[in-house]
Amino acid sequence: MAHFRKRGKKGQETWTYIIDLGLDPLTKKRQQVSKGGFEKKKDAQSAARIIELEIERGTFIKESEMPFEVFAHDWLKTYGMNVKISTVRAREKEMKHFTSVWGPYSIKNLTKKMYRDRINELSGKYKRNYVSGIHACGRMLFQHAMDLGLIKINPTSNVHLPKQQTKVEELENEKDEIKFLEKEELASFLKLSLTDGLEMDHLVFTTLAYTGIRIGELLALKWADIDMDQSKLRVTKTLYNPNNNYREYQLLTPKTTGSIRTIRIDEMLVGLFRKHRIKQNETKLKNRMIYNDCSFIFARDDGYPQLRKVIEVRLKRLLKKAEIDKNITPHSFRHTHTSLLIEAGVGIKEIQQRLGHTDINTTMNIYAHMTANMEEKASHQFSELMKDLLL
Repeated sequence: MAHFRKRGKKGQETWTYIIDLGLDPLTKKRQQVSKGGFEKKKDAQSAARIIELEIERGTFIKESEMPFEVFAHDWLKTYGMNVKISTVRAREKEMKHFTSVWGPYSIKNLTKKMYRDRINELSGKYKRNYVSGIHACGRMLFQHAMDLGLIKINPTSNVHLPKQQTKVEELENEKDEIKFLEKEELASFLKLSLTDGLEMDHLVFTTLAYTGIRIGELLALKWADIDMDQSKLRVTKTLYNPNNNYREYQLLTPKTTGSIRTIRIDEMLVGLFRKHRIKQNETKLKNRMIYNDCSFIFARDDGYPQLRKVIEVRLKRLLKKAEIDKNITPHSFRHTHTSLLIEAGVGIKEIQQRLGHTDINTTMNIYAHMTANMEEKASHQFSELMKDLLL
């Protein structure tokens, strides 16, 4: 039963209802729910009756006073039990966009308007894909709060990202996001990596270009992953090392289940691996006192897997030497490999399997981009041919 109290100065009194919820089974402390500020007793009685009916029906939720920041970090711990550490880091980064502004607020006081305003504010600062990730994190956070009975209303429900209006100037200045090397550029670059590259450079970039594997997958490769007699390479893991500390790496499962795959490799590439293994065995013998032998193919002189940052720096060095003025990254070799497969007439399904795309749409997006580029190139070549004929 509810009981009521009058509070405040004479002439300015308001009514408060207090409803007893019994003992908390865990803390053994008495629980109550109360609300004040009612001008008349009958208003407090009406509001209290609604709560009492919810209690009778078993639908009542006593919203939590827990600070949002505390809840968010608790959620992240639970979330991290079922996903890879790289995913946890991504969610932690997205979560900070909420905790930085709502940290001390009680989770029950966060409204739909506050959430929508925050999403709109972020949409004005960042690209749509990034804000989409933040919104996904927010939905998971508040759904978890709903599941635990900490809040009654999910502030993220029916909140959508604002439509971005693309300006004509932006379309005109838009540059292709997918960067890759043309066949001739790749040949020239790989030759330069052989003559002017540092240790392992030629093997690293040739492997990336000839297999299409991701840089993390490449750095995680061990000798057991290659069958040189059958010319096959098995991708089962990826290297995770966000801090670029060579001792603090982790081997994780690949990006998706479809990323676990076996691919055929070129005989020329097999020959490079055979030569590299001989050289690596010599290094092991020379540095046997400090060598940490975990069978990594792309290992440093101390046996630890090479750092991604080192590969990126060496790539920039060679691109500058080759006078290739493109924003090429290690991932660009994956796109380069795709473009050459398309040019060779390989089917979409085969490309999907080789690249390890679980979602065919991912392959299709790259395929559409590459074929559009090839069509433009063909059109230009045709125009040049006709120009010569018409002269």
